[in-house]
Amino acid sequence: MVVLRGRLRRGPAGAQGDDPLDAAQERRVRAVLALGGVPQADLADGVQQVRLRLLERAAGGQEAPRDVSAWAAVVASRLAVDWHRARRRQERVGERLAALRPADHPSGEETSLLSLAVARGLDALPDAQRQVVVLRFYADLPVRGIAEALGVPEGTVKSRLHTAVRALRARLHEDEVV
Repeated sequence: MVVLRGRLRRGPAGAQGDDPLDAAQERRVRAVLALGGVPQADLADGVQQVRLRLLERAAGGQEAPRDVSAWAAVVASRLAVDWHRARRRQERVGERLAALRPADHPSGEETSLLSLAVARGLDALPDAQRQVVVLRFYADLPVRGIAEALGVPEGTVKSRLHTAVRALRARLHEDEVV
């Protein structure tokens, strides 16, 4: 492990600490991610993921790649593909949710305000809470079905639903919608 750390260090004799990527390698990773279509705002996270994978490799007792720069570029290209897959998954979920909404709901000013306020309230919820609210009230899944789908206990689903509904109710009262 000591030999591997020495090979992963930046600069002469590890002068910069245990950062596995030097400045040139980091620029290359950023370029690969950007060319792969990852937005500018997510590039830093992508670079960190490459660093993490290299450090995990070292912690697992594997030898450092012969060409860290090439290895990091390959990992970055795979991360870009993963980013696109995740984005497509999110789009598909949004499309499915849109399909679940009734098309013939009344369109009045009050309904529009309520819908907007609920959407804002959902956006403000943490991901785990938003997920159970959407599955329960938009997809109309029972608590047991949500628990099975998410791989969590039913009590966790109930707790998240309770907390989320309380937060949404407070938000709607704050906005004076209800």
